[in-house]
This record gives sequence, C-alpha cells and structure tokens, in this order.
Amino acid sequence: MADRTGRPAARRRGRSAAEPPDSGSAAHDAEPDPESVARAIVLRRLAAAAQSRGQLADALARRDVPADVATRVLDRFTEVGLIDDQEYARMFVRSRHAERGLSRRALGVELRRKGIDDETAAVALEDVDDADEEQAARELVRRRLRTTAGLETPVRVRRIYGALGRKGYSAGLVARIVREELATEGADDESLGELEA
Repeated sequence: MADRTGRPAARRRGRSAAEPPDSGSAAHDAEPDPESVARAIVLRRLAAAAQSRGQLADALARRDVPADVATRVLDRFTEVGLIDDQEYARMFVRSRHAERGLSRRALGVELRRKGIDDETAAVALEDVDDADEEQAARELVRRRLRTTAGLETPVRVRRIYGALGRKGYSAGLVARIVREELATEGADDESLGELEA
C-alpha cells in the first residue's frame, strides 16, 4: 500500500520494503527452506511431464538449489519411484520412434542430451530392432515420395536423403529403400541406374 506521495507504506513507518513484516507467517519464515523449494520444483516439473533425473538436476541447479540438497531430494524421489530413468528412456524411445520415425542413433543422441547415461539408453534402445528401424525408414520414404511426386527424380532423392539423414538413418539403408520404392512406383531403369552411380 502506498501513501499519497506514492511511497510504500513500509517506508512511512521507517521500515524498508525488503524487510519482513513484524507479524504474520512471513515474519516467521523469511527464507524458504532449500529442501522445500527443491521438492516443489521437482513436483511441478514432474506434474507437467515425465523427466529424467538429469533434467531435474539441471532445473534445480538453474534455481541455485545447493548440490547436496538437490542430490538428497532427487535420491528420495528416485527411491519412491517418481523418478525412473529406465522407464523414462523406454517411454521416450517408443514415442519418438513411433511419432517422429527417429533412428536408434538419433534416439541415442537425444537421450544423452536429456541426461540419460549410455547404459540406460542402450537398454531402452533394444526396444527398436533392425526391422522396426527399416519399417520406419520405409514409411518416411513413402511419405516423402508422395509429397514430392511432381518433382524430378534427382530432386526427390536429395530431399529424401536430407530428411532421413536428419533422423539418423544411414545413407546405405536410405539408398536401398529409395531404389525399392521408386521401382515399385514404376521409375524407369535409367533413373534407378543414376541412383546407383
């Protein structure tokens, strides 16, 4: 509240606005408990979306939660099963592979970026085998061929290589699938020969 001069009421009474009040709950709890702050941050983030322990540790560090407090809170959340990197990694692999068609290599990179260790990532990536990866790549190639139907074959092929390369697929796999799908589409032998050159 301000007086007629626009100065805060606290200053009128000779107290700085930054000082805690003389009464009420704020008078007794001027500094929040770091562990309570850490728990609130973790709960809020987990309520919004599943996250890895590494992501949560980064969030706590950004909020200047002391490292020992962060470790203690994260250990407790892991102990009660609210943080589970193995399940998070499996869920992440399943959804990203199904929704975006990412290869195992691209999924591994994303998992590391999210703070998942290599051993945990390797176990989660076992859920995607060679057949799953080839099927996802084939669906992506077919989709790209449909959307580029009016373009010349070399342009279509370049766009497909670029799109699948960004998703982590090897050039050899992409080349084989593109040749097979173009043959199915009825591309002439000359165009297919150029692909092999």
